Amino acid sequence: MYQYTEFDRQFVRARADQYRDQLERWTDGRLSEDEFRPLRLQNGWYVQRYAPMLRVAVPYGEIASRQIRMLARIAREYDQPEADIYQQALATQGAMGTTYLPTHYAHFTTRTNVQFNWIPLSKSADVMDLLASVDMHGIQTSGNCIRNTTTDERAGVAVDEIADPRPYAEIMRQWTTLHPEFAFLPRKFKIAVSASKEDRAATSWHDVGLYLVKNEAGEIGFKVQVGGGMGRTPVIGTVIREFLPWQQLMNYLEAVVRVYNRYGRRDNKYKARIKILVKAEGQKYIDDVEEEFRQIVEVDGGPHFITQAEFDRVAASFVPPALARRQPADLAAVEATLRREAAASAPFARWLSRNVAPHKQPHLRIVTLSFKRVGQAPGDASADQLDALADLVDRFSAGEARVTHDQNVVLPWVHAEDLPALWNAARELGLASTNVHLLTDMIACPGGDLCALANARSLPIAAAITERYQDLDELDDIGEIDLHISGCINSCGHHHSGHIGILGVDKDGKEWYQVTLGGSDGSVPSGPAVAGKVIGPSFSAAEVPDVIEAVLTTYRDQREAGETFQNAVRRLGLDPFKAAANAARIKVEEVA
Repeated sequence: MYQYTEFDRQFVRARADQYRDQLERWTDGRLSEDEFRPLRLQNGWYVQRYAPMLRVAVPYGEIASRQIRMLARIAREYDQPEADIYQQALATQGAMGTTYLPTHYAHFTTRTNVQFNWIPLSKSADVMDLLASVDMHGIQTSGNCIRNTTTDERAGVAVDEIADPRPYAEIMRQWTTLHPEFAFLPRKFKIAVSASKEDRAATSWHDVGLYLVKNEAGEIGFKVQVGGGMGRTPVIGTVIREFLPWQQLMNYLEAVVRVYNRYGRRDNKYKARIKILVKAEGQKYIDDVEEEFRQIVEVDGGPHFITQAEFDRVAASFVPPALARRQPADLAAVEATLRREAAASAPFARWLSRNVAPHKQPHLRIVTLSFKRVGQAPGDASADQLDALADLVDRFSAGEARVTHDQNVVLPWVHAEDLPALWNAARELGLASTNVHLLTDMIACPGGDLCALANARSLPIAAAITERYQDLDELDDIGEIDLHISGCINSCGHHHSGHIGILGVDKDGKEWYQVTLGGSDGSVPSGPAVAGKVIGPSFSAAEVPDVIEAVLTTYRDQREAGETFQNAVRRLGLDPFKAAANAARIKVEEVA
């Protein structure tokens, strides 16, 4: 993974010092709330429903064990609200039913960041200093700027990638950080890059989606999509370049963002994303970008041209770690041992099938640790779990892990011979659930339990569905399925791209939920990226689990042999699922 230079470290430390000065000036009244707000936001500090929320950047998902241990320390020592605030929150949420307000926790997000929900602002500068000590920060995790660039959690180790996208992601990170021209865009801006046959980075749903490709001459370049996004207006990105030479990536991105910065709306935040501009302008936007790009290259001399030497400098950080290069004495013997142990243990066999993926180096494997289980919100990790995770990362993955788009953690450098030991260790920690890519491996935002923007709570819905579907044989029979839950239209739970999406809505001050079917993030098994379609009117919280069960029962009853849920929805259309959902609603109402 990328190793910070002394310049990088000085930069992050200076930013932490700058934030401490800003906090002190706000505390003693020299900065007003309006003046302080943009400063704290561009360092990742929000003020949520009950307390501040810190968003920590994990660029393209890569994280070291020492960084995980620091997150554990911050969770243990700082993720604790004032007692009166917490009691007020418990009382408010208790009136609504089950509460999901854990303290001393971190939360893995769909943008591969890490969030804390209870750190008081009075201690925020201390936390920034701690993060800086392990090369971490919250820079540009909020605000109308270019946010954290994401990529495939298997980047650099996937068997289906044509090139490692991480060096490009790192070059973009360095270029976008505090870029003076793009610090105050019309709205937030997100970039994803992928290089694999299966697009695990959901590139089509981003403001800019970059897909590494090869042309007929075998040269590396990018297919460029612009204008994707979720929220109130779900839009799939438009391909504006089929092939862009990789050396011109920064120059072309500058043209893309510059045209957006010039013409993007600033009078209405709901229409300020680049997707609105691209949709409204169509070919004119593309023509303007191409002209801007021509000016940058021909008139300005292409100032951001990536030389081979610069690429090689960055790429040098992404060679396999020394421990991962250790070769087994007899790989065939190792694989034979794994087959015997799988034959003797059905749970281990299931884990190998569901949580372990092949690696581009035959003696290694990619292992997913599931952070989805009963009694814990999707993506949540306690301080103790984080410490234990760091130990696993050191012991089994050369000190490196990846935070995933699905709110799990991947170990990318596991030796095949170590799989039985890793499985046993993960089981003891409750991180070996074999639900990866199944129904209970759901994405969910914090929702109304913690977020001030939410219309409804996501976590009780996630918990109710998780508790209902604990039979692994039943989950396997249903097959791979993406269930995504958002507490509001901002779509932090990516409900638009779920095979089943659940959206919290407000009706007369009460919590209701829309259900959508047929969405996709664009990965190969799911088909091209598409937004799900709403079935029926909104459902109450009590009705949602029965509605989901009715939808899945309809699929299981009417599917063809080997047919996935997604393909069944495409073949059958929405009508049979709508009928089943409405029948489930009536049944719940009759029982009530």
